Amino acid sequence: MTLIVVGPALAQTTLQTKRGNENLRKYCTGDALSFCSGIDPDDKKMDSCFKEHRSELSENCRRAIDAYQASGGK
Repeated sequence: MTLIVVGPALAQTTLQTKRGNENLRKYCTGDALSFCSGIDPDDKKMDSCFKEHRSELSENCRRAIDAYQASGGK
């Protein structure tokens, strides 16, 4: 799984990352702050965190992740 979200330091600014897409940033930012705070959004640890908290993620975030994976990570 490859996803991207913003970390706490980037939550109020434009995301500067090399991974993910606009829908992941739009729908998963809050989940990243809630469940994966302190993890660099470009770090593969973010993927592990999201896998660990999959059942707790918002519906929109889960859908964005599913769509991102279905598109081959684009």
